[in-house]
Amino acid sequence: MALDLKNIYKIYPNGYQAITDFNLHINDKEFVVLVGPSGCGKSTTLRMIAGLEDITHGTLEINGKVVNNLPPKARGIAMVFQSYALYPTLNVYENMAFALDLAGFDEDVIKKRVDETAKILGLTDYLDRKPRALSGGQRQRVALGRAIIRKAKIFLMDEPLSNLDAKQRVSMRSELIRIHRSVGATTIYVTHDQIEAMTMADKIVCMDVGVIKQVGSPEELYFHPANIFVAGFIGDPPMNFINGQFEDDKFVSEGGLVSFGLEGLDPKLLGKIAHKPLVVGYRPEHCFFELSDENKTENCVSFASKVEVYEMLGDVQNVYLNNGKDKAIIKASPEKTVSIDSSLTYYVNKKDLHFFDKASGNAIE
Repeated sequence: MALDLKNIYKIYPNGYQAITDFNLHINDKEFVVLVGPSGCGKSTTLRMIAGLEDITHGTLEINGKVVNNLPPKARGIAMVFQSYALYPTLNVYENMAFALDLAGFDEDVIKKRVDETAKILGLTDYLDRKPRALSGGQRQRVALGRAIIRKAKIFLMDEPLSNLDAKQRVSMRSELIRIHRSVGATTIYVTHDQIEAMTMADKIVCMDVGVIKQVGSPEELYFHPANIFVAGFIGDPPMNFINGQFEDDKFVSEGGLVSFGLEGLDPKLLGKIAHKPLVVGYRPEHCFFELSDENKTENCVSFASKVEVYEMLGDVQNVYLNNGKDKAIIKASPEKTVSIDSSLTYYVNKKDLHFFDKASGNAIE
């Protein structure tokens, strides 16, 4: 089912405005992820879609029908919460069958649906087990099964993986994508983890303080962030930033430790960035240590820095640097030798720089 949220506001009786002018179209069978820091309004938006929170202003449409005043049970929505909320005295079969039994379905229909759902979720061999005998990932699958078995057309998921350990979260991400494709329901997923958003979403909605900062595919938000907030939120580690402006055909950072000329920059960009305070961004993975024929001096920006901390992650190491007025994180090969307090020079190709207007925070394309 398709959803349309039009000019949605959520204002609480005490005057706190949690959501401001929220506009979003969600296509049928799309996997949409709402992502942002804690308190940005993700879960509030999800609860308004579910009917668990009233909408102060604006309209919510499901398949073209306004549902603002419909009770939750009449919206055709299934919700999966952060907590599994399983009945501890019931086994997996009984937990999954509970809602259908309550609705008066025949036992034959219930058994057929439970068996079908268990097969999708890989739970066939666990139907007689109680929740306490299951792993965290298996319990989350049972919680998903209770939603799937209702054959709802819309799934709402509120941080369903946050109670799992790191290894389980990675495996469950791929499981959720597989389940989504198998079931074919429209899915709206809330998380504060941008890695979950990048790996799972067809469309990401990046939020801050109740406002949508950018909507787009994972690739769009990563390669073309609309503003400094999105650039700093999407990416692990986040984008590095330098404050400064162009003076006499040269960019000079605040403090003057970083400067570079106009060579190698898109001519269409030059008129938009001259004589105004700027923030220049570059991603940790776009840094390198030696110039080549492709990355010549005039096409690159050099950074003289001092190593503060480094993290060896196996396939890569994150190196935390002090560039004078600015801090930076770069990704380096694990073979690169670094030591704390040592000097390090690295380079970034100008084509990998992002320019933002310092006053508005918006990207300059």
